[in-house]
Amino acid sequence: MGHAWRGLLLVSCTGAVWGTIGPAVQLVHEDSDLAPLTIGAYRAVAGVTALIIASLLTGRLRMCLVLARCRWRRVVVTGVSTAVFQLLFFLAVVATGVSVATVVSLGLAPVLLLVLGSVQRRRAPSPGRVITVITALVGLGLVSFAGAGAAAPNAALGIVAALGSGTAYAVSTDVGAPLPQEHDPLTVTTVTMTVAAAVLVPGGLLVTYLRGDAMTTLDARSWLLLLYLGVVTMGFAYVLLFAGLRSTTSGSAVVVTLLEPITAILIAVALLHERLTAAVVVGSLLILAAIATLGRQLEEVPQPQ
Repeated sequence: MGHAWRGLLLVSCTGAVWGTIGPAVQLVHEDSDLAPLTIGAYRAVAGVTALIIASLLTGRLRMCLVLARCRWRRVVVTGVSTAVFQLLFFLAVVATGVSVATVVSLGLAPVLLLVLGSVQRRRAPSPGRVITVITALVGLGLVSFAGAGAAAPNAALGIVAALGSGTAYAVSTDVGAPLPQEHDPLTVTTVTMTVAAAVLVPGGLLVTYLRGDAMTTLDARSWLLLLYLGVVTMGFAYVLLFAGLRSTTSGSAVVVTLLEPITAILIAVALLHERLTAAVVVGSLLILAAIATLGRQLEEVPQPQ
């Protein structure tokens, strides 16, 4: 029970940190006119650079090479699916709006992992597990749709992209979960995020170039925020996620990271002076209630080695 709660706490921190991504990206876009894919590319460069420096300073570069060589299939699938998750999520946000993209993408992942876990165990999920996922999804819907605004410019494309994003998120979490059982979280994060960056950087910058969008900016605050997005929300946050996956399941992890929209709303209320509605409050409480039940459920979870 102690290991499970520790894992959930670490993953909760990941969700909270991820909740700062939206406001930070919004500020960068407003101040610099950089497109979301361009921001994602620079974020990946900053994140991977910080991870490689940290691995070098802690003497883990050799272990990174060992992991990349010995478990390369799992590393590649985890890294590529992480990149696909982020790219498709950005596309979904542009095409159908933040609310719908968040509900479909983040909401699909726990459902997929619930079904996958049942198939792997060859038995139906426990009623408590089903109730937890349903409660979290209802809360997510209330939190996200409460801020829904204008009509989506391309709803069909956005829904498809969000479905792909949610699937990729589920795959990256489930496939990557065994890696921190064999190697420390920093090593796992450095290797997998390097693979993700190999997709995000050329993909984001190529699209930016082909569309004729701005490739750079002279705004100093934007570069500081890009540094924060890379070092903290990518590098540090994924270290926390992989550390949490040492003692909790991938299914639990994707439910706990639903803290992301709650954090984003709190930032919007505190700093952007947005109104806190009753639906947001109720939805946030439902998500927190769902997360609280996870630590009490008796699950077969991997133990730290």
